[in-house]
Amino acid sequence: MRKIYSGMFYTFILIFSTLGAYSQNSGKTVKLSGRVFDAGNKAPMEYTTITLKNTTTNAVSGGITDAKGAFTIDVAVGTYDITIEFISYKPVEIKGKALTENTNLGNFSLVEDATVLETVELRTEKTTVEIKLDKKVYNVGQDLLVKGGTVSDVLDNIPSVAVDTDGTITLRGNENVRVLIDGRPSNAINISEALRQIPADAIDKVEVVTNPSARYESEGGGGLLNIILKKGKNLGINGSIIASGGTPTNYGLTANVNYKTKLFNLFGTTGYNYRKNPGNGLNNSEYLNEDGTTRNFIDEKRNNERISDSYNTNFGFDLLLDENTTWTHQMNYRSSEGSNDETVRFNNFDANRENLFVTRRNNEQDNASSSIEYASNFVHNFKRKGHKLTADLSFSTSRDNDESIIENNNTAVLQELTFNDQNQKRNIIQIDYVLPFGKNQQFEAGYKGDTNILGTDFVVGGLDENGNFSQYQQFSNNLEYKERVNALYTQYGNKFGKWSALVGLRWEDSNIDVNLLTTNNFNNKRYNNFFPSAFLTYEITPETNVSLSYSRRINRPRGRQLNPFSNYSSNINIFQGNPDLDPAMTDALDFGFLKRWRKLTLNGSMYINRTTDSFQFVRKESGDFVTTIVDGADTVDANGNPVIVGGEDIQVPVILTTPINLATEYRFGFEFTLNYNPFKWWRLNSNFNLFRNETQGDFTYTSTQGEEVTQNFDNIAFGWFSRINSKVSLPYGIDWQTNGTYNAPQRNAQGRSLGVFSANLAFSKDILKDKGTLALNVQDVFNSRKRINETNLAQLNSYSEQQWRVRTITMSFTYRFNKSKTDKDRPTRRDDDGGDFPG
Repeated sequence: MRKIYSGMFYTFILIFSTLGAYSQNSGKTVKLSGRVFDAGNKAPMEYTTITLKNTTTNAVSGGITDAKGAFTIDVAVGTYDITIEFISYKPVEIKGKALTENTNLGNFSLVEDATVLETVELRTEKTTVEIKLDKKVYNVGQDLLVKGGTVSDVLDNIPSVAVDTDGTITLRGNENVRVLIDGRPSNAINISEALRQIPADAIDKVEVVTNPSARYESEGGGGLLNIILKKGKNLGINGSIIASGGTPTNYGLTANVNYKTKLFNLFGTTGYNYRKNPGNGLNNSEYLNEDGTTRNFIDEKRNNERISDSYNTNFGFDLLLDENTTWTHQMNYRSSEGSNDETVRFNNFDANRENLFVTRRNNEQDNASSSIEYASNFVHNFKRKGHKLTADLSFSTSRDNDESIIENNNTAVLQELTFNDQNQKRNIIQIDYVLPFGKNQQFEAGYKGDTNILGTDFVVGGLDENGNFSQYQQFSNNLEYKERVNALYTQYGNKFGKWSALVGLRWEDSNIDVNLLTTNNFNNKRYNNFFPSAFLTYEITPETNVSLSYSRRINRPRGRQLNPFSNYSSNINIFQGNPDLDPAMTDALDFGFLKRWRKLTLNGSMYINRTTDSFQFVRKESGDFVTTIVDGADTVDANGNPVIVGGEDIQVPVILTTPINLATEYRFGFEFTLNYNPFKWWRLNSNFNLFRNETQGDFTYTSTQGEEVTQNFDNIAFGWFSRINSKVSLPYGIDWQTNGTYNAPQRNAQGRSLGVFSANLAFSKDILKDKGTLALNVQDVFNSRKRINETNLAQLNSYSEQQWRVRTITMSFTYRFNKSKTDKDRPTRRDDDGGDFPG
């Protein structure tokens, strides 16, 4: 226990003294000094770690060298074992040194450790994408294209993953994806916005798991993404500082630092980013009469400028209680303030597409969000390899406020206001136990409790000529969402010869309240489900494997999908959530193939997903109309000139887009990922996904004329997605990286999405003896990354485009201290797979 208390005391002293000198006082103290040099080039070695262990009391103290390689440490009188060490160098040890007075140890020359250097050199060859049989691991630090970017940029460069213009994440073309951060669900209310706030430089790697085992939570019918934040592993102090700036206006500063000794590890990353993202969109609609003839046209065009001023930090420490036990504490804090000024222009035409008049709608939107999370992780490794116990605990709270002032130039209400106040609290506790036994056998069991409470108060109203506020009851609501999920799981693995098998079963009890407080509509959904999983692998040769896997997954509706209203920027095309949505259940079957050659790695898979009660977005008439005044001088033509149009005011129908549970969906696809290194100076990786999506179901609603309308959603659609990434080492130490992505057209029951090609480009150059790196990247080189859709309904045909941000050019500078470009470190025993069965 004395080791533990000494380590904890050392930790907090280091925090509050900014990694200054440390003293374990026990009566009289003396000063210990000396200098450390590189035996090869005789240069002083900054940040060398000096550790002192009292041979009588086991008290531990220490310090680090300065820029001149010198150290001075205050230490209690006693006898010590002294260790002087630096990354990739042979340590110097002095046993039983009696310190009774101020002592100068003199000069030390450290020699490079050839064994460690050989191991480190192997790590420098790690590719940007590591392909494993059950998952893909994307190493962020080696990707130039995301320098100065955000986590959304990181995800959009990963094989099998795509991020749409509005932030929607898909995996193999499937939107039902679970996103984890350090193995835990994000505490953000709006995950898409949260990922745009976290700088890419804070991320170590991303794991892509397309068919998770019973150990993982069952959420996410399409699979899961695990975003792992940086936490250094090198002894001593090390870190980096990244500054970036570009156009459209964006700039940021991120710093990460790590200090590690044999008793503890301090780590932290802090980043500030200011971003201005101009965007645009259009929605051109043709409204039809009952006989199918054209009634009129409205071309809706919007331009917006989204500004984000965000701060993000995470810090923590690992206490190494003994050689087998680690206790980690971590705090994450994120905050953002911003605005989104949007102008929507409605060009109105008659049936012959002759211009009638133009209306405008200006939306000045301000938002502020913040979140804080505390997480604790306890890991104990028993004597037998792989035998371990882990416990995780996290508490988080987040808040998101949004206010808008909407100006209309010629409708019955000239000014409207919206207020959206959201808050969320989440608590998670998880325990996992892994027990190897026999020969190549493993048992595993665990528990997880997850409580999530989300409140949304959304108010819309208009101001009359006297400034009095009148609330729109049909658009305003107060929603309270409570989700309590308790889970138990167990799984067993066995490796026999060339075969490996892993079978598991997860049970989850879900207790969910969806309460509309405004209308006193209270709904409770209580259900429990079993989620089996099974994996079978056969090793044909050491370089060739095949596998067959099955898992059952769930997709629970949340947030925007349930909220009756969350946006009012357009008053004729409105998204409306559905509080009556039920969860969708997915059965996933995957056949995988992995083959490694000397320069090429191929990972292929064929997958089949069957989803019941799948979510589909439908467009329909709401029954409401927006009155446009067309008989006064306030009306303007296409050039903005006042005109007078005779006749009655025009009633424009409001079209709703809403999610529904639409029967059954079948998804069949084939995917392959290639890593190819034709030369030492050229690396290629590519990903191709071809899928067939079949939907079966009918949707019935009542039209504005009181008629019951049934839409048949039976549809078969083919789609494909491809990405290629190239990294070339040019002369003079310049690296060149580029990628291209193509999303092919895809049909759905109400229309189709059109094909889109986009490309990114980056260059980097190491400077300052490889301590610094300059990088230039261009996101969306051809300014073509858009979401383009065509919709065909009985009452209208429409064409829409949405571009969340335009082409972005960013320059970044990275400076590393006591840390190489490739983040080389001394080898450590690390179980990144969290207990995955080694077969």
